[in-house]
Amino acid sequence: MSSRLKQAIALEYGIRNTPVVTAKGTGELAEKILAEAERSGVHVAQDPELAALLGQLNTDEAIPTELYTSVAVILCWVYWLKGMRPGDEKHTSPREAERDSG
Repeated sequence: MSSRLKQAIALEYGIRNTPVVTAKGTGELAEKILAEAERSGVHVAQDPELAALLGQLNTDEAIPTELYTSVAVILCWVYWLKGMRPGDEKHTSPREAERDSG
């Protein structure tokens, strides 16, 4: 049995030039973040190694260039799930994009 606590990291990307950590937590807080994501229809990727690296960042901190490729893979997956193309997020607000994707 793993003694590792569950970890969740929320990223925002769209109107910003670089993805930014908007929420993070472990254990019970991670469960709350994941529950809110599910309620809001936010897609969740599972990548413990990336989560550990992103977890070292502060809230409202942009991801470092070293993580661009890893985060881009997840963003591509989310775009595909939503039927979007890169750049579509620049033309709508995050709320409009979320509403339109549902």
